[in-house]
This record gives sequence, C-alpha cells and structure tokens, in this order.
Amino acid sequence: MNAVDINPIKDLLGKTFDEVRSDSHTILDFISKDGPSYRFWHEQDCCESVTLEDIVGDLNDLAGSPILQADEVSSSSGAEGRDDSNTWTFYKFATAKGRVTVRWWGSSNGYYSETVDFVELQPA
Repeated sequence: MNAVDINPIKDLLGKTFDEVRSDSHTILDFISKDGPSYRFWHEQDCCESVTLEDIVGDLNDLAGSPILQADEVSSSSGAEGRDDSNTWTFYKFATAKGRVTVRWWGSSNGYYSETVDFVELQPA
C-alpha cells in the first residue's frame, strides 16, 4: 500500500473500522475493507527514535463501532536521561464500546523529528 499524509486525526471521527491492530512497537493500523484505512507510525532516521510505548484499553473496542473521540496530546522537553530532546504523544480514542489511550515516545539529539506520522493508506 502507498501512503498519503493527512491531518488532522479528527478525520477518524465518525468512521467505523473492521480492525484496529498494532505490532506493539512501531505501527498502529485502523483497517477498513470498504473505506479508507489509516496508519500511525514513524519513519526512523539517524539519531532519533519514536516507538509505541503503551496501549491502555482494548483495541478491539475501536473496531465495529464509529469513532466518537480522536484526540492528540503532546508534550516536549529537554533531556531526561535518554537523549537531548524527547516528546510524549498520547492519542485518545473512544467508541460506544470503550476507550483506548495510545502512548508514543520520541527521542533525538534535538535535530530530528520525534513526531508520530498519521497517514491514509492507499491501495497499491
């Protein structure tokens, strides 16, 4: 699949997905058989790292029911013992079935991106 950059995360509101899955460290996918699918991820570069650190809730609660909440909260700061710069990004999702919070951690030497990419997946 090819990817197209989109923004904002609010594009997920009202959409129903067939499956929401994660590889536990680098990718979170919202999959739809009949509509657009989306991916949260980060293309790693030289002196930085962005990883999916934690998922609170059940991703299955985000499938089969319209997305009612899709929020992003981010915080950046200087060194905390890891690297020169770091960013926490939380994504908060909800459907009628439940709520899920996804926490990403980005760190770098201060010259590279620490953000999570959000793209619409296009069929190949």
